Amino acid sequence: MPTDTDLIPAPVTAVTCLEDRTHVERTLALDLEAGTQRLRLGPVSALAVDRTLHAELTADHDTAVLDARLVRTWTPRGPEPTADDSALRLRLHDLKEERFALEKRTDRLRTRLDLLGKLAADLLREIGEAAGLGETEVARWSAELDRADDERDSVSEELRVAQARLNTLATRIQETEQAVALAEQEPAELLGHIELTVRSAEAGQARLRLTHLVPCALWRPAYRAVLEADTVTLETDAMVWQRTGEDWSAVALTLSTARSASANEPPRLVEDRLTLTDRSPAERRTVAVEMREQDIADLGPAPVLGLPGVDDGGETRVLRSPAPVSVPSDGRAHRIPLSSAAMPARSEYACSPELSPLVTQVVRFDNASGHALLAGPVDLVRGSGFSGRGTLDFTAPGGPVELAFGSQDDYRVVRYAEESRDTAAMTQRTTVTHTVRLHLSRFSAPGAEGEQVVAVRERIPVSEVSAVDVRLRKEDCSPLPDTVDEEGIARWDIALPPGGHRSITLVYEVSASGKVSGL
Repeated sequence: MPTDTDLIPAPVTAVTCLEDRTHVERTLALDLEAGTQRLRLGPVSALAVDRTLHAELTADHDTAVLDARLVRTWTPRGPEPTADDSALRLRLHDLKEERFALEKRTDRLRTRLDLLGKLAADLLREIGEAAGLGETEVARWSAELDRADDERDSVSEELRVAQARLNTLATRIQETEQAVALAEQEPAELLGHIELTVRSAEAGQARLRLTHLVPCALWRPAYRAVLEADTVTLETDAMVWQRTGEDWSAVALTLSTARSASANEPPRLVEDRLTLTDRSPAERRTVAVEMREQDIADLGPAPVLGLPGVDDGGETRVLRSPAPVSVPSDGRAHRIPLSSAAMPARSEYACSPELSPLVTQVVRFDNASGHALLAGPVDLVRGSGFSGRGTLDFTAPGGPVELAFGSQDDYRVVRYAEESRDTAAMTQRTTVTHTVRLHLSRFSAPGAEGEQVVAVRERIPVSEVSAVDVRLRKEDCSPLPDTVDEEGIARWDIALPPGGHRSITLVYEVSASGKVSGL
């Protein structure tokens, strides 16, 4: 059986990115000889999963794939530079060689300096012993001491210069290593190729399709929303990372939320026993209540940092790049545009003083992009430029979308809250009266015209037990809320002209019988 020793190039032609891995496809044309032969295709990523390798051969005549396997070879990089190395790598090698030689010279200078120190000590000891015996050779002793001191000064100066050069080399080596890390990649030492055994009834061309899975590649959705007047342009992008050891050049990119690693079996049901116990007499006489905080969700999603996981609403979603893309194997994030759609939007200025004294511009629109919007970060841009980053929740096609485009600097909101408590002497019924005063001001630039409506929201508790009653004191509210929904959110639509001021007073009371505790 003949074997083709030369590697046949098999570049990546199509990629399907999953949440934590990638399905790679290679398509190429082969010139086959009649009979059985072995082909070597590559190089391919050494991280390819062997058991997922699949080869499919199509031709006008009878052909078949007898065997397909991944073969890996280890080629360690030698210590010396090669002719294929870049100028940066050659310079880095020269700097390290110079540092190595200078370190040896520094060690020799330190050894010589230590010997000169011992020589000077021996000379001083000899002078002391000779002086004790009455010998005086001042001229010789002075000459020898001067010679030792001069030699020590000379060696010390050489050592200082060498040490300074070592410090300079350390800085240059660090800078060069950083430049190499940014500009180049370490050549792969573990390489792979595909060995394919095929049989062909006659000589001719055939089309080969190879597929396999590879780890170290993932994607996450990202968005960019541009607000212009009453229109929002939503750009859907994909952030793609890959460090598979193989560049993707002009590939057809498909993005999927399928989780092939997830279990396909339903969870096992276990026993959940409920036990009923009689209440004690003290528990029957007392009703325990507690205040539970509930977020006001009408101010738009709170901004978060980083990229969240893929939220597809429980159904596998597939997105495709409209044009071929190239993603190098550098482990960095690459932004791939997927779609762009301009949609009519409704905008309002909203404020929830209990949570924040800021007035925020909230924009609402329907998803008309033609596909589901997966959960992900969104860059917010309006007339003044980039205004921040928010979070886009999963939204089905045609579903409502809500984005907060940042606060308005020309508004100021001040909130004061008071509480008074009264207990009836006869019935022991407790009444807690809450008074909330809001002061809303608009400080507009000179020349500003027209009123702006601000939606102000305040929260009123909602009772879940019959022993506790919550009542809005309409006679003391100024003005009355325009609406109060079933969740207890009171809303006022306040129209403010430039330089205008408005005050809002909200009064409600919470009353409970004497057997209620925790109020």
